[in-house]
Amino acid sequence: MIELIPAIDIIDGKCVRLTKGDYQQKAVYSDSPADIAKKMETIGYKRLHVVDLDGAKSKHIVNTAALQSITTSTLLTVDFGGGIKTDCDIETAFRNGASMVTVGSVAVTSPELLDTWIERYGAERIVLGADVRDGRIAINGWKEDSELELHHFLERYVKRGIRNVLCTDISRDGTLTGPAIPLYKDIMAAFPDLHLIASGGVSCMEDIEKLDEAGIPAVVFGKAIYEGRIDMKKLWDWQNG
Repeated sequence: MIELIPAIDIIDGKCVRLTKGDYQQKAVYSDSPADIAKKMETIGYKRLHVVDLDGAKSKHIVNTAALQSITTSTLLTVDFGGGIKTDCDIETAFRNGASMVTVGSVAVTSPELLDTWIERYGAERIVLGADVRDGRIAINGWKEDSELELHHFLERYVKRGIRNVLCTDISRDGTLTGPAIPLYKDIMAAFPDLHLIASGGVSCMEDIEKLDEAGIPAVVFGKAIYEGRIDMKKLWDWQNG
């Protein structure tokens, strides 16, 4: 059964969602990310994906207080990303309660640094962020495109023990147009041992059911929750019924 991972994206300490990573297309859903997290935990969810969008844009962690508020008020396993560029950043994330961190840009710009983090903290605490636009990896809050092709990028880190990969199809993120199932199936065919987390485009329970049928291990979803397209309780009951 597919793992369900709700997402909370944070700007200025508030729960928001962007469309295709565009900071000009921002919708604010709550002033308290911690309250949203507590509601998810009450339903039964165990894991949460939290993104510091200010951090991704400014290239260092910004919303530390929001992270700490979530981790001190819930028992959720929190995977935190956005702005983790230095030893100080990753230490800050873990010190403030993150169980795992998602790292994307550093994996492109400073692979040797990520190698040291894998060795120091363990591959199981690192989620490799593979943000894809036109088959290549985008970085720094999706504002820049690299020359790295997706499969070459993944291959390097799989060889270093990485198993958790969060793959976002940027063209679908926040659009509610459905997930890029062919992309995820292609990744799983090439790297069958990955714990691949699909991200981007999920609009309804049927989308998640299709990912499950396709054998995708996990899914992150956010906007469909906040727009009322997914009933979190019904989804949890579906998974655990």
